[in-house]
Amino acid sequence: MFSNSFEEAFEKFLETREYDEAENYLFCLMRKAFIAGWLAAGGQPPTEARIFQLFPSGKEK
Repeated sequence: MFSNSFEEAFEKFLETREYDEAENYLFCLMRKAFIAGWLAAGGQPPTEARIFQLFPSGKEK
């Protein structure tokens, strides 16, 4: 088990922009690796699709 000061420092690190950026890079890398394996196994490539659509609220300003 690590000391309390280590755990506090690690918790603070997890809340930084640098950690968010590193996590994003790792996620993108894993997704690209999965897609490459998927395609190599004969799967269909992922398609670009609209996930959601915004509708006007109807409120006039």
